Amino acid sequence: MALPDSKTTLLTVLKWILICLLIGFFSGSASAFFLVSLEWITQFRIHHNWIIWFLPIGGLLVGLSYYYWGESVVKGNNLLLEEYETPKKTIPFKMAPLVLAGTLLTHLFGGSAGREGTAVQMGGAIADQFTKLFKLEQSERKILIILGISAGFASVFGTPLAGAIFALEVLYFSKINLKSIILSFLVAYAAYFTVEFWQVKHTHYRIPDVPEINLTNLFYTVLISVLFGIAALLFSRTTHFWSSLFSKNIKYPPLRPFVGGIVLSIAIAGFGFTKFAGLSVPVIVDSFSNANPWYDFLLKILFTGFTLGAGFKGGEVTPLFFVGATLGSALSLVVPMPIALLAGMGFVAVFSGATHTPIACTIMGMELFGIQPGLFIAIACTIAYFSSGSVGIYKSQIVKGAKYKLYQKWL
Repeated sequence: MALPDSKTTLLTVLKWILICLLIGFFSGSASAFFLVSLEWITQFRIHHNWIIWFLPIGGLLVGLSYYYWGESVVKGNNLLLEEYETPKKTIPFKMAPLVLAGTLLTHLFGGSAGREGTAVQMGGAIADQFTKLFKLEQSERKILIILGISAGFASVFGTPLAGAIFALEVLYFSKINLKSIILSFLVAYAAYFTVEFWQVKHTHYRIPDVPEINLTNLFYTVLISVLFGIAALLFSRTTHFWSSLFSKNIKYPPLRPFVGGIVLSIAIAGFGFTKFAGLSVPVIVDSFSNANPWYDFLLKILFTGFTLGAGFKGGEVTPLFFVGATLGSALSLVVPMPIALLAGMGFVAVFSGATHTPIACTIMGMELFGIQPGLFIAIACTIAYFSSGSVGIYKSQIVKGAKYKLYQKWL
């Protein structure tokens, strides 16, 4: 006998709430473990810089692990985007431990990479396992992928609102229904509070001085936001260039990060570019109060593009934060606006341009820096989004909306 509609609806609601809480808890716990581990190995590397010379060995280990055990998940974030667009089969759970180990090895030996890709992939792999457990249909798998991305992003950066919207925006808003939106916010907060429960802290930034909105400040904001968009374009193109170059010239995949590791270890350890190793969070924090050299953002683009293009694991977002913050900081020498505001605008604007997610980045900026600089941040993210080109860091991302129409019309 079929259950009455009201009972069926109630059970469905309870089922999805349970799924969100489970994904939030397991993804948040995975992110908490990842953040603690990442901090430990980062501190170890900082105090033992000689380990950078072993980056080729770390690269070989990463390459071999993916070649023999991770061929089905080597696409990383792009696999999540592809499975959302055209659902085929459940994402193997092994994606989570492989990307976790690969990222930790990359950072331990000094590769220039981020962390969001790791958290998002762990979240996506964990979330998709509930397809079989709850006997969900293929169409419902799309919701799980949204939940995994949302949980991973929210938990690793401590920005639940931005995490929820990023998951929706990066997958193209018009294909998202109300149910997905509500659940994305629920799982983001579940993951966020899970990390809080484990007492894992996130990095804090401050913009103490926000000037008034006037024509002069708006002019400078638009001008530098175009530069942020160009920096995002350069970052994306550089990463894809190195990836293509390594793929074409080194046919045996495990050798790519090995060869790349040799070059990186010589450059980073041999020539003293250790400030660009790993996340480089101290440099980002310092950029809010001290002007960076004009070339710092270019070197981070080069090192990160080369690291990820060679096949090391990690993410692109924290390096994008570095690129934007240091570029904004350097511009403070010629732009008459507060250095912290310029660094903060660059922090999120370059990210916006490289991921085609201006709404999520605007909200992230407000979550990190407060409401007061919100208008400057919104303008920076929007202008950078439109001026960063049609190719972002995720090759499988479907670019639609206003930006897509603009490029179709004029380019």
